[in-house]
Amino acid sequence: MKRTFTSAAAVLLSSSALMAQDLPQSGSEWFTAGQDTIQQMLERQDNTNRALNVIVMVADGNGVGTNYAIRLFDGQSKDMLGEENVLPYETPAFHSALVKTYNINSQTPDSAPTAGAMNTGVKQRFNLINLGDGAVTEDCTTEAANELTTFAEIVSGEMDKSVGIVSTARLTHATPAAVYAKTAYRNWEDSVPEECTDSRDIATQLIDQMEAGVVDFAMGGGRRHFLPEDVQDEEGGSGRRADGVNLIERAQNDLGAQYAWNTATANELTLDGSAPVLALFEDSHMKYEADRADEDEPSLADMTRMAIETLQNNENGFYLEVEAGRVDHANHGGNAYRTMVDGQEFAQAVAVADEMTDDADTLLIVTADHEHSIAFNGYCGRGTDILGLCYDIDNEGVEHSDELVMADDGKPYPVIGYLNGPGSVLTEQDDGTYSGSRPDVTQEEATDLDYLQQALIPKSSESHSGEDVAVYAKGPFAHLFDGTLEQNVIFHVMHHAVTGGEQADAAQ
Repeated sequence: MKRTFTSAAAVLLSSSALMAQDLPQSGSEWFTAGQDTIQQMLERQDNTNRALNVIVMVADGNGVGTNYAIRLFDGQSKDMLGEENVLPYETPAFHSALVKTYNINSQTPDSAPTAGAMNTGVKQRFNLINLGDGAVTEDCTTEAANELTTFAEIVSGEMDKSVGIVSTARLTHATPAAVYAKTAYRNWEDSVPEECTDSRDIATQLIDQMEAGVVDFAMGGGRRHFLPEDVQDEEGGSGRRADGVNLIERAQNDLGAQYAWNTATANELTLDGSAPVLALFEDSHMKYEADRADEDEPSLADMTRMAIETLQNNENGFYLEVEAGRVDHANHGGNAYRTMVDGQEFAQAVAVADEMTDDADTLLIVTADHEHSIAFNGYCGRGTDILGLCYDIDNEGVEHSDELVMADDGKPYPVIGYLNGPGSVLTEQDDGTYSGSRPDVTQEEATDLDYLQQALIPKSSESHSGEDVAVYAKGPFAHLFDGTLEQNVIFHVMHHAVTGGEQADAAQ
C-alpha cells in the first residue's frame, strides 16, 4: 500500500539524495539500490487500523539459516547468482524482528509449545499443546486445570470470525494442532492412554472444534488418524483409531462438512463458506513438493488460495494459520534439496496470501517455530550452487571461480552441512563405537535430490536448534514487530490488532 511522505521526511530524503550525488560511489548500483530502500522505508507508515483478518504463515523449521538457503535456492532457480534474491516477505513493505523460541523447560524447542505460544500468548512445556506451566508432559491429570484459551476460540467466539488451518503435515501434527487442541502430549493424535478417561485425542478435538464453530476450514494430511483400524481410505491406507469412530463420516453426516482427499475432489469443493471443509490428502504427511505430482494433491499455494477464498466470505473476517510442515521434515532427514523446494513453495504461498488480501485490514505474519542444526561452509565464491560443492572466490570477477575449495583432508565439501543427522561422516563399527572420515563427493552427487548433507554427530533424525527465528509482518499493527521478542508476543500483536488496541487502551 503506497503512502505519501510527510513533508519532513521528504525534505530529509531530498537533502540526503543531494549530498549522495557528490560521493564517488553514487553511480554504483549498490548505492542507488540502498537509496531506493531508504525511500521505501520512509514511505512506510504505521498502520493502526483494526485488523479484520489475521494470517499466520509458519514454515516449520525455517530459521534464519534455513531461510538464507531457501533465498539462494529460489534465486538460483531463476538464473540469478542467488544471494541478491529477495523472497516475497523480505521486501521493505514488511516489518521484521527476531524471535526467541525456547520452551519453558527446554533450551532447544519443540514445535508443539512453540506453535502453542503463538496461539495463546504464553510459553509452554516441551511436547505439550496449549496447556499452562502447571501441566506435565504425558500426565493427562494435569490437563483440565491448565487449559489455555486459543486465539481461534477468541476470534470465533467474541468476534464471530471464521478460522482456517492449512498444513502440508498431518492436521493432527504439532503446529496445526496448536490452533485448536489442548493436550498433555502431542503424539496423542488418534488415542489417549486408557486411564485418561476425561481426555480427547487430537483428531477428535479437531472435529469437536468444527462442531463448536471454532474451526471452519481444515486442509492437510493425516487421514489415518480420523479412521477406524478396520477401515481403508481412498488410497488403500488403513485407519489407526482403536475406538472404532469414523471422524470423517461424523464431520460429513453430523456437521454437513465437505470432504476432499485428492486434487480432483478439492477442486469440486464449494468455497463459499456455507459449510465446513475437511480435506485430508494423505494417510500421513502430504508429499514433499519435489515428489508431488500435480494430479495427486494440491500444493501449499493452492491450499492457501482455497482457504482464503472460503474464509473471505465471512464479513466479520477470519484467522488462518498456514504451515509448510515438510521444511522441518526434510531438515530432520538431513536432505537440503527437499528442504529448499518446500521452502520455495512456502514463499509462493506467502505471495498468494499477500495478493489475495488488503494491507489495510489484514495482518499478514510470516515466521517459523524454530531452527535446525543446519550450517554453511565457506569460503565460497558468489553464485556457488547452494546445494552443491563450495567453489572458490574469484578475486577479479563477481561469480565464483571454477576451482573447488579443498578442506585440510584434501577433499571438497558441500556448502550446506548439519551438526548432526543421518548424513554423519562417522559410522558405527562392529564394537559399537563410531569412527570414519569424510567421503569424497562429486558435484553431481551433492546436487542429487536424495543426497544427505554431510553431518558430524550421528543421529537417525537431525535435531532442532535453539537459535532465533525471524518474523516478518505487514498490515495493521505490523510495526509492533521490532527488535528481539519472545515467541509468545506474536499472539499479543495479533490480539492487539483484532481489537484495535481497545483492550490495551482500557487498561491504561
